[in-house]
Amino acid sequence: MKSLLPALLLLWPVPSLFAQEKATPQPLPAVKPATEGKVWGALIFATDDASQLTGSQEKAPANLGPFNARLAKVFAFKHFEILGQHQQDIFREYESWVVPSRDMFLKIDSNGPADNGGIKLHLQVWREQQVLVKSDAVLRSGSPLFIGGPRWKNGRLIFVLSLER
Repeated sequence: MKSLLPALLLLWPVPSLFAQEKATPQPLPAVKPATEGKVWGALIFATDDASQLTGSQEKAPANLGPFNARLAKVFAFKHFEILGQHQQDIFREYESWVVPSRDMFLKIDSNGPADNGGIKLHLQVWREQQVLVKSDAVLRSGSPLFIGGPRWKNGRLIFVLSLER
């Protein structure tokens, strides 16, 4: 029977013949993901029946004023109420989420800058864990995007997305 001793000696750790200098670990620099811009998103309840409004309308940014006339023209409702709003950076290589409520949110993937300004986006409207709408769009400053959502109460939910530079 052969001896296992020579094989075991080969596996035994041997101290290095050369002195190694101990390297001091250096902290990694903080890297911020590159962004394409910033968006403001809101979930809006549109209705003709003012009694359906919750009365707890959130304070909207100054740029919502011009949206009311546009919303009324596109969706033909009389009353609009912000149920939730959220500002979010649009990342170049990562998905971004606009989350104005815990039930409805918007996933944004940047497809880079658009010709004549703006950003090319791939959008997904989510309700809880279900995708309701997928679409590609170009978002430009001063030109908000309105996405009609599902019917709710005696009205409809609407997503508004606006590019802020």
